[in-house]
Amino acid sequence: MQEITWNRTDLIDETAEVVFQSSDRLKENLNDERGIKIEEWQQNRVKITKVEVNAIGEEQVHKKQGTYVTLSIPTLTSEDRHGFSQLQESLTHYLAELHKDISITAESKILVIGLGNKTITPDAIGPYVIDAMHKKQSEHESPEFILYAPGVTAQTGFETSDYVQALTEKIQPELVIIVDALATSGSARLCRTIQLTNTGIQPGGGVGNHRKEISKEVLQVPVSAIGIPTVVEAPILMADAVEAVFQSIAAKISEKDKPSHKLSVTNWTPTTDDLDLSTLEPIFGQWVNWPKEDRRQLFEEVFSAHPERLIVTPKEVDFWLNQFAFLISESLFDWIKNARKTF
Repeated sequence: MQEITWNRTDLIDETAEVVFQSSDRLKENLNDERGIKIEEWQQNRVKITKVEVNAIGEEQVHKKQGTYVTLSIPTLTSEDRHGFSQLQESLTHYLAELHKDISITAESKILVIGLGNKTITPDAIGPYVIDAMHKKQSEHESPEFILYAPGVTAQTGFETSDYVQALTEKIQPELVIIVDALATSGSARLCRTIQLTNTGIQPGGGVGNHRKEISKEVLQVPVSAIGIPTVVEAPILMADAVEAVFQSIAAKISEKDKPSHKLSVTNWTPTTDDLDLSTLEPIFGQWVNWPKEDRRQLFEEVFSAHPERLIVTPKEVDFWLNQFAFLISESLFDWIKNARKTF
């Protein structure tokens, strides 16, 4: 099978998974060289993944050197107020942790940039956050942040990075925070994950539309980024759907002789239990036992020549983004209030 790049993603832990799972020997070598350090833990319902990348790791995973924190609730729904509340609490905490070495005072200028195209909903999380923060900030006597949504290069004709650089030179903030939509290589993570990093961002990287990066190296001030994965490539979605079908059928076969099977009145839901997919070989052939990554690559290879490369987003994406815009806005205001109390 021809090796092609199917794993387009902006999420660091998805990139790391590809490297780490390629072979046990490679994993050992990476640990020995200490190129990247990964920690995972659970806080209430929030799964937290912290990845630290040094200069060696930057070459290994092709992600900028720095700290990445990923917050995810796999079971989150668009109406899950409790889940959004826990995500907000976690985001506020890790905003404080990521910026603990930056002195934030009452005089500090914090520039928040909302990237994206407001007329294309999956790409609109940045402008949505700026709108939510403008509304919140109107309630304050003095502004907490400087807010700006520069649009996209296709609208303005200029590189977004150049706009942000010019604004930074004029304002001279202590910190720049970028908010943008991301791409994921796992359909289950769509609108259920937040990535926070101190490395800045390269707009459009996850969908192959690379623009000039916005980072400390470019702006000469610390740059953090908050991203929400809102899109996934169609071949990945199809591969994940096939995986769910295989798991569902295998689960039904494994339970058919159990008394509890006759009492089941609901559809199958995903499980972490190991299922014997070999029972499906008479129906689907040997490819049911292929690694998940190989099945994804097959779909990508088949559809790579298609004239339209489809990008998929949830049908309720507008509702999701309104929820996340409020969440990010509230977290930023809670963080800045606590940070200024500390100094």
